[in-house]
This record gives sequence, structure tokens and C-alpha cells, in this order.
Amino acid sequence: MDERRVLMGMTTGELREAVRQLGMPAFTGGQIAQWLYQKHVTDISQMTNLSKANRELLAQHYTVGAMAPIDCQQSADGTVKYLFPVRTADNPSPTPHLFVETVFIPDGERATLCVSCQVGCKMNCLFCQTGKQGWQGNLTAADILNQIYALPERERLTNIVFMGQGEPMDNLDAILRVTTLLTAPGGYAWSPKRITVSSVGVKDKLRRFLDQSQCHVAISMHSPLHEQRLQLMPAEKAMPIADTVALLRQYDFTHQRRCSFEYICFGGLNDTPAHGRAIATLLKGLECRVNLIRFHRIPDVDLPGSDERRMEQLRDYLTQHGVYTTIRASRGEDILAACGLLSTAKSQQDQNISQ
Repeated sequence: MDERRVLMGMTTGELREAVRQLGMPAFTGGQIAQWLYQKHVTDISQMTNLSKANRELLAQHYTVGAMAPIDCQQSADGTVKYLFPVRTADNPSPTPHLFVETVFIPDGERATLCVSCQVGCKMNCLFCQTGKQGWQGNLTAADILNQIYALPERERLTNIVFMGQGEPMDNLDAILRVTTLLTAPGGYAWSPKRITVSSVGVKDKLRRFLDQSQCHVAISMHSPLHEQRLQLMPAEKAMPIADTVALLRQYDFTHQRRCSFEYICFGGLNDTPAHGRAIATLLKGLECRVNLIRFHRIPDVDLPGSDERRMEQLRDYLTQHGVYTTIRASRGEDILAACGLLSTAKSQQDQNISQ
């Protein structure tokens, strides 16, 4: 078993301390950060401005930690879904093979990556396949960052959304570390406005994220009504959508930082005029947008999808009442890459059978 520590996911300050403990000059840590976050090397031997002796010493204790995807599927619409191995997830089960799915979505000059942060999910939303998988562990910062680092289309990315497998606020320390590395001058040096982090609303964690990050936030609403949302999303019990909106009102979204609400439409259930009125009332005066999403059916869940006409009516009503609303285009449904369809349960089962 390789017990070397992983360099990927470490800050420049941590890299400087790591090399100092190995007897190297502190500036070597800055050089390593450049090799990692600007040149994306996959092996310490490629860090050619370090002396051979220092490279060999570093390699005795550390590894870059990059892992290429082991599978990919391409949709008819150009969306690509990758299967990444997870070497360092917390794993309470004896399952030796863990994976996450990551979705690359090209759209003209724009290219978005949908990143996962957990193997499975604890939230167990009724309409989501990831929740049916159960929770098998948090990803470390290296696991999360590797989905970007080892992506074949990495240089094409314009945006990153933390909307894949898992609840980001349930793994907040790792999320904040990754978003810091993505936006730090010594990291990827991205603008925070290129990054969106989603949440169902996790008490206290959402406030901490809003305080410590300038990235966009997207809240999974799916119903403005407490009892109905509770049936769809057990997280409503701990942090009702009304409390989440009250918290968001304490922050400024009138400049570059954006607040949005994700809303999967279920035909006749949450796409009615009454729901439109309730959403408009709930969000009145809050600078935000609502993204309406088509429901993608999952096994053993009897929920109807909304049709195009009802979604357009809901969009038009909300827009007319001061809530900017769009209908999000569905991408990658034919390869189970669309919203709510991600799951690695079968991949993990297949790997275990093959052993």
C-alpha cells in the first residue's frame, strides 16, 4: 500500500512547510505549486527545476496524486460523463473500490464541468438517483480537485458547478479548500464568478460557506411549500426553505456574486399557479434567479414530469412577477448524466464482482 502523502490539494503555504521539513528551501514549495496548478504534472520527476536529489527525496514521501478517469461515455448532445477512481475517500464500508461521476458539458464557447464531492449522498431526495446509492464517504480535496486536474478537456473549461454526486455543505472543509485553490493567485487563479456551489440547505454550513467564499450559490428548492418539500427532500426538516431564504437575505447578491434556485418540475405537483405565487412571495425582493429543470425519471420513483407548456407558464409567471426565471436545457440524459441521474453503485458492484 502506498502511504505517501498527496501533493494535489495542498496550498502553497502547506507545500513550503512540507519541503522545509524535508530540509529543502522554502521557495521549493512555490515551485511545486506552479508545477501542480499551472502545469498539471502527473509525476514528481517532471518537476525539472527541482534538483534530482530533491525530486527523489520528495518522491519518497509524496506523490502528485493525479488519477486519470477509467471510463467515459459520450452523449449524442456532446456531453461527456467520466468515471473517476477515488483513492482517498472516507469509507465506512469494506468496499475496496469507490468511484464518482463527473460531467463535462460543452456549449459553444462555454464549457462547464459538473463536479462530485461525495460517494453517494446522505440527503436522500426522493427524485435523485445519487441519494438511492446511500452515502459511502466524503471526498478529500485531492479527490475533488482531481476531477478537474485529470480532465482531458481541462483547458477548455469556463465554469465549474458543484452539482454532481453529494451535498457540498456536508463536505464543506474540502469544498472550501478546493474553491480556495481554484481562486488563489498561487493556484488556478480563477474568478469566483466562474464557480457555483449547490446545496439543499444545511444548517450553519451554508452560512459558513457564504462567509468564507465569494463563489456563486445555488439552492435546491423544488417546492416553496414546507410539507411538500419535506416529502421530496428530508433536509427540509432541519433547514426549511423559508429559513434558507431568510439567511440568503443577509448577503449581497446585487453585484457579481449570484444566488440561484434549482427547481425540478413535477407535472401537476409543483408546477401549478399556486406554486408560482408561493415562489414569487417567498423570493420577493431577493436578487436571484430560478432555474426550472425537467424531471429525469429514476427507477421505483412514481413522480410525473412536467410538460413544456406548464414549465413555460411557470417561467413566464415568475418573470412577470419579478423573479428572473429560465428553463435549463437537459443535457446527457441518454448516458444518465443529466440532473438527478448520477450514481456509481453499479460501477462499484461490477468492480467487486471482477475481483
